[in-house]
Amino acid sequence: MNKPNKIQTNKIDYFAPQYYINRELSLIEFNRKVLLEASGNQHPLLERLKFVCIFSSNMDEFFMIRVAGLKSQIAEGVIEYSYDGKTPREQLTEIRNALLPLYQMQEQLLNEEIFPELRKYGVVFHRFDELDEKDKSYLEKYFRENIMPVLTPLTLGPANPFPRLINRSLNIAFAFQDNLADDEDRRIGFLQIPSVVPRFIPLNGKRKHNYILVEQVIRAFAEQLYPGMTILSSNTFRVTRDADIEIAEDEAEDLLSEIAEQVKQRRWGGAAVRLEVNSNMPDFVANILMKSLDLEPTDVYTLNRPLNLPDFMELLKLELKDIKDKPFSTRDLPQFKQDGPGVFEAIRQSDLLVHHPYDSFTNSTLRFLNQAADDPDVLAIKITLYRTGRYSAIVEALKRAAENGKYVTAFVELKARFDEESNIIWAKELENVGVHVVYGVPGLKTHCKIALIVRREGGKLKKYLHLSTGNYNQVTARIYTDIAMFTSNDEFGDDAIDLFNYLTGYSHYDNWKHFSVAPINLHKKLISLIRREAELHTPENPGLIIAKLNQIAQKEVIAELYKASSKGVKIHLICRGVCCLKPGVPNISENIEVRSILGRFLEHSRVFYFKNGGNEEVYLSSADWMTRNLHRRVEIMFPVYQTQIKKQLTELLNLYWKDNTKSWKLLPDGSYEKITPSKGAKPFSVQEYLLTNNRNS
Repeated sequence: MNKPNKIQTNKIDYFAPQYYINRELSLIEFNRKVLLEASGNQHPLLERLKFVCIFSSNMDEFFMIRVAGLKSQIAEGVIEYSYDGKTPREQLTEIRNALLPLYQMQEQLLNEEIFPELRKYGVVFHRFDELDEKDKSYLEKYFRENIMPVLTPLTLGPANPFPRLINRSLNIAFAFQDNLADDEDRRIGFLQIPSVVPRFIPLNGKRKHNYILVEQVIRAFAEQLYPGMTILSSNTFRVTRDADIEIAEDEAEDLLSEIAEQVKQRRWGGAAVRLEVNSNMPDFVANILMKSLDLEPTDVYTLNRPLNLPDFMELLKLELKDIKDKPFSTRDLPQFKQDGPGVFEAIRQSDLLVHHPYDSFTNSTLRFLNQAADDPDVLAIKITLYRTGRYSAIVEALKRAAENGKYVTAFVELKARFDEESNIIWAKELENVGVHVVYGVPGLKTHCKIALIVRREGGKLKKYLHLSTGNYNQVTARIYTDIAMFTSNDEFGDDAIDLFNYLTGYSHYDNWKHFSVAPINLHKKLISLIRREAELHTPENPGLIIAKLNQIAQKEVIAELYKASSKGVKIHLICRGVCCLKPGVPNISENIEVRSILGRFLEHSRVFYFKNGGNEEVYLSSADWMTRNLHRRVEIMFPVYQTQIKKQLTELLNLYWKDNTKSWKLLPDGSYEKITPSKGAKPFSVQEYLLTNNRNS
């Protein structure tokens, strides 16, 4: 860069609001891409339905956490501006404006494409009024025997205030008239449909997969719930509540008990933040709901499709292989084969890399821990557990290890959002068999993914590590892409011991040999790596940064990327979700390109490449470039030293950048455009390429 440009660069305010994309709107843009995965024929029919349901699940969490946070700021009179300079009220307005067309798109996809197409494959959702008398008679009997006994109809009145409705439950609002009353006043009743009642009622004698939704059955026979009343209208609705759990850890005497209580409260205790109603609900009923829930008209979403769409994920269990993704086989790690030298000897010989879901989780991570549990020479196991799932073979291995006399320490993060309940269960089970369970660092979430095995070998203690970008969860290991490395590097082992001591002892250790640890030094390390790339950049030897991660929303990191771009460094960012960085701005980010890849698998791995003047460095990490990851969580980033593995990861990043069928390019206005093959170029999907390579190997 010449001197005038350097002077100009120094005058730029890289933190100015016009250089940032709103985080909430960026998250909505990500979910727009999720919804678009359900369009066309790019996925089998039931997989298209899956993406529609995922969109609804994501929106539930968005309202429970992000919208709830903005509404809390308004209620408390707090004015906290977003990176792009918007107030909470302005953000809520823009959120609604962005979501309304997406809900319309979702309705169109379901009602005009997916549901009609499902009929062709025998999956039919009938309306009650289109059934014959035989079906109706069967459903009335079914209603009285299997549904009515567990229902609790309520009536709104002086002695019956508005009920406390469970978060995200499916409800019906009735308007009716008392046949014996002198007045003609309309009365209101409410019914919360219990979760024990199946959502899909199979029709007797019909072809397989013919259903009617339970709410239609209840509405059809509602006068049996309110005898002596004339039902004027019945409409489904759903309430979304603030579900963010805040724990004053310094005041909680028992963190496990306190979080368990908060999880119970989450179901119905938080303030309402959204009301979903079906499209023909009378205005006076909707107004009563709004007033009772203390909501504004802008909090109400009127929908012309079934509510509680995540229930429809159940349909993916149907044995209809023609409209589902083809099953795939994972690749076994050759070095870990049963007739091989053994897990620990294989790791001693060389660091090993696995890429899930293409590589088997069972034959790598789980085998590593299973062998440690049974090996008489293994003395200790230490592991961090963030999200393990409802059933966990990893937890079973840890329990068996403890029963076999190993010293097992598990760091169970009780504050992992929406996994608190299952983590509490695992924590208690582990403690019951003698595992030393630690509930993380006060004020922080333990989000790093690391397992340490200590083994006695030849009179000495040898340390073996599993370091990963993803959780110890065998279910998500089949649907998330993550990368893990096995190593017996002694200095890595020393860092791991110091990390676990930091987690248990809450010390201020900062003399790391190879690990960069949040919140201690990871943020500083990232800044230094980006600055070094800018300093080493020359026209003859241009700088290059490639990063694959989930989210970018840390202002200082973004500002450093802007500065590096201004000096000429090329920056390729493969960012699946939220990205507050605004690419393509002249003199600011014209050397930065951001892409997002959506496909069959959820891209979750975090890989960072720095050219470093030709002395390339590659890192793997548990952390995204967000404030919460760098300052409010325990995370690690670690370098990859072995030449072959470094080359493998660099090639992988280049493959992701080559994708021209499932990639989206982020534009300066925060929207995305689909990347398509250029003229003469062949279509290339990185996920399909890796699956094909997996099959061929």
